[in-house]
Amino acid sequence: MAVATTAPGSRLSPRKRRQRIRLAQYALLVAIAVIAAVGANWGQIAHVFFDVGIAKSTVLHGLGAALVHTITYTAGGFVLGLLAGTLFALMRLSDVLPYRWIATVYIEFFRGLPTLVVFIALSLLPLAFTGLVVPFDPYGTVWIALGIVGSAYMAETIRAGIQAVPRGQVEAARSLGMTSGAAMRKVVLPQAFRIMIPPLTNELIMLIKDSSLVYAIGLTVSGFELTAFGKGMANDSANITPLVVAGLGYLVITLPLSWLVRRMEASTAKGR
Repeated sequence: MAVATTAPGSRLSPRKRRQRIRLAQYALLVAIAVIAAVGANWGQIAHVFFDVGIAKSTVLHGLGAALVHTITYTAGGFVLGLLAGTLFALMRLSDVLPYRWIATVYIEFFRGLPTLVVFIALSLLPLAFTGLVVPFDPYGTVWIALGIVGSAYMAETIRAGIQAVPRGQVEAARSLGMTSGAAMRKVVLPQAFRIMIPPLTNELIMLIKDSSLVYAIGLTVSGFELTAFGKGMANDSANITPLVVAGLGYLVITLPLSWLVRRMEASTAKGR
């Protein structure tokens, strides 16, 4: 009875198979790029998205102020979020059960709500409470809204950082006569924050992007951040170029922060 045999070399090795699959993927990407390049109306795209004259007008007529407002809104929200997040993280780790309940409800509630809803709710509070005045408005309203949302996320980051500090550090501090509060302030938190710098920087980047929702509280032109400014200019010029310029403004802020996060994470990894 004849036995079927496979000719040597007729079956691809796993390495050659991977190479052919990779080449096929590259070929597909090149084909898609060629089709897009041939089929696109580049003149119309350049006019609608990259009009040089409109871009210059956008830069010269308020982009700098909008960039400063974005940074100011984000910085205030981050400081409030960090302070409140630290408080709620400690409450989440507390031995007092009501503190843990309050912190858990707060964190889960505001992590589940869209940031836009928080902005709108805060802007409508004066209608519910007659005579209520938010200090430093509109900055105060924006800071509080970003701080509330940021604190809910930062609380979990800070809690994880605190729990990452070895338990022996606390026991050593207590053996030296420190109270639990002093050990937390002088031993645990300083070490935890060194661990948390990269993720907290990521939270800062998220707040920068969340600041684009400021338009929901009805700011005047003098208080516009990048998105509201770009949207207003786009409406006036009937062109999308101002929004593209505003997007580049966000990248001016976020790209250096992203680079910083990568450097810090690499430094932390080396330290381990």
